[in-house]
Amino acid sequence: MSDGRWRTAGGTLVRVVSVWAVSTLTMLALAGILPDFRLQSDDGDTVTRTAFTAAWGAGAFGLLSALVWPVLVRALLIVPALVLGALVFFLNGSLLLIALRLIPDGRGDANPETAVVVAAVMSAVASAVSTALAVRDDDAYRRRLSRLADRRRRRGGTPGTPDGGRGGPPGIVFLQLDGVGHDVLAEAAAGGIMPTVASLLDDEAGHRLTPWTTDWSSQTGASQLGILHGSNHDVPAFRWFEKETGTLMVSSRPASALELQRRAIARTRDGGLLTVDGASRGNLFSGGADQLALVLSMAARRGKGRRSRAGYFAYFSDPANAVRTALSFVAEVVREIGQSTRARLRKETPRVKRGGLYPFIRAFATVVERDVVVAAVIGDMFAGRTAVYADLVAYDEVAHHSGPHSRDAEKVLTRLDRSLGLILKIAEHTPRDYRVVLLSDHGQSPGETFAGRYGLTLKDLVRAGCGLPVPRRAQRTRSASEARDAVRIALHRPVDGEQEAEHPDKPSDPVVLASGNLGLLSFPDIEGRATREQLDRRHPALLSTLAAHPGIGFLLVRSQKHGSVVLGRDGAEVPVAELRDGQGPIAVFGAGAADAVRRTDTFPHVADVMVNSMYDPESGHVHAFEEQIGSHGGLGGRQSRPFLLWPRTLADPLDAVAADAPGGKAGAGLVGAEEVHRVLARWLRELSGPQVPLLQEGLAGAALVDESVPEAASVREGATTVTRPVLDEPVPEGRVLDRPVPEEAVPDPGDAVPGARG
Repeated sequence: MSDGRWRTAGGTLVRVVSVWAVSTLTMLALAGILPDFRLQSDDGDTVTRTAFTAAWGAGAFGLLSALVWPVLVRALLIVPALVLGALVFFLNGSLLLIALRLIPDGRGDANPETAVVVAAVMSAVASAVSTALAVRDDDAYRRRLSRLADRRRRRGGTPGTPDGGRGGPPGIVFLQLDGVGHDVLAEAAAGGIMPTVASLLDDEAGHRLTPWTTDWSSQTGASQLGILHGSNHDVPAFRWFEKETGTLMVSSRPASALELQRRAIARTRDGGLLTVDGASRGNLFSGGADQLALVLSMAARRGKGRRSRAGYFAYFSDPANAVRTALSFVAEVVREIGQSTRARLRKETPRVKRGGLYPFIRAFATVVERDVVVAAVIGDMFAGRTAVYADLVAYDEVAHHSGPHSRDAEKVLTRLDRSLGLILKIAEHTPRDYRVVLLSDHGQSPGETFAGRYGLTLKDLVRAGCGLPVPRRAQRTRSASEARDAVRIALHRPVDGEQEAEHPDKPSDPVVLASGNLGLLSFPDIEGRATREQLDRRHPALLSTLAAHPGIGFLLVRSQKHGSVVLGRDGAEVPVAELRDGQGPIAVFGAGAADAVRRTDTFPHVADVMVNSMYDPESGHVHAFEEQIGSHGGLGGRQSRPFLLWPRTLADPLDAVAADAPGGKAGAGLVGAEEVHRVLARWLRELSGPQVPLLQEGLAGAALVDESVPEAASVREGATTVTRPVLDEPVPEGRVLDRPVPEEAVPDPGDAVPGARG
């Protein structure tokens, strides 16, 4: 055995003995503090005998945790995440009770409640000691995580990068800070809230910060689909109604996410950004990756490795991780309850309700999801994967309810910055070099909710404009009174909520949906996209009521005479074809608003009426149609201005877009999630070099072959027959073929179109 191996074995032995010793002392201390926990016989024991009993119990507990815990976690993967977090304490306590039963002569005993406390404390202390020793020995920490990654890679049957130095092309990690706008990141770095980000920006050879502009639908569903799959066509909002199937599409539903992923793949004929040795962590969509953890679109599938919860095993198989995360989860719940109570007592405004399940939802997003995703990314880096894309949703969740500039949100940014620092430090010890790219999918705009400001929801206003009954609380508000006055004048009669005599058949109620400060109105009984003329005949006061409301910025509706038009206050009406930035109803919404509206107007599933809230350019405020004081989803303010923080060793994003999309608008900046996809794909090609990926023969290969593709060429590679689709035009020498569609992203034969019924 070489000297290096002896040193490694010796270091491992020292760490094991150290953790065992500290665990023994912890058990002795707890036995002296807790009355229902004993380590002595009824007649009493000597100090030496008691210490031996504690050492035996601590050793048995540690051994059981190492051997039994991974099996328990794997068996409980079907349990929902929140329930699993609660079970952690019970399972750990059960292991301690078993360990106590293994002590000779029955000297260890504890009641179940005390066992849970003792197990939690011992796991936390052992984790702290182990972490402290690993911090002092970077090589040991790297080896430990590398072994975890190797085991997971062998289980998945995927080849890894040999740990023989840091040769070969660099990999790339895309870390998405959900909801963090360009200006928020810059201010946090300058203000000392995110020192790691500040250090990246201060280093002249480090990173550069570039803003980009979202589509009209400034939300994760549209942005991440475009970034990972190259197309977010026909995604008008976070949720929308599809008349032809009666389906309510919601980006956060697994079935809807899977369907959106399928549509993007069908449109681009490209499996996604991560199809070549990629990993997708904590995302709505897979990006074509083989390695998945907490990927929503895959939660709708069945089979090995396709459940969104499958990624929990790699993290929770370590009992110390499980207990530490569970304790942090409880602390975060308590922290949220305290912060919301303080805000209520101080009567802070604007404010939304933060009770019910929200403290637990926040704790999951800011603790469990963060810990699992960061650990998965570190494992991917030690496994040497080519591309990793991970989403950290903590800031977005807290900013919705506390505000994007609140102290609560700033504290979350600080914790995210520490996670980034850990990933950067780990990158120094991985088997291949990594470029770390930080980005966001959208920002957030602050402001009081529409209901909080005007006393009624968008749905109330729409129903009033349609002459339908509204809740009494809305009838008493000034806004509702104005709306009902407009209805009364238009119909020339008192409004009682019933249809006029000449319309005995009551049409179905309109479907009113909200996506931040973007509202969508659909009329299910009108086939196809409703026109302004149809709506005026049915509901004469609706459009004028909406357009004139002070909380609404503009409407988009189709006209039989003028094509689609944008309506605003004071009777403003501009055909979409004639929209210009800085003019008309969209004047205050900034550069790119006109093109964003025009693009959305071409979507097959654009709503009958698209409603964007008002925007105050001085304060940056909008009015969300949901219960959010930090919102995104439409136009107006910082929500449309996310960022890219990229290493200077990569090509400038604007140069990459110009190279990959000749004919694009010069000087327009980086506009739309699809352009961001082209930038990231360009960077991958720069780092990895030209590749012609080959597909396994079968469903995945067949997915790219349709009537427009004359044939599929089979190529023999080693002992495996693979299928490569032949594109419509010949591929010149040196040209890179489109990446393949992974099997898990391709619909099974006979699958019905998924989606929840509205």
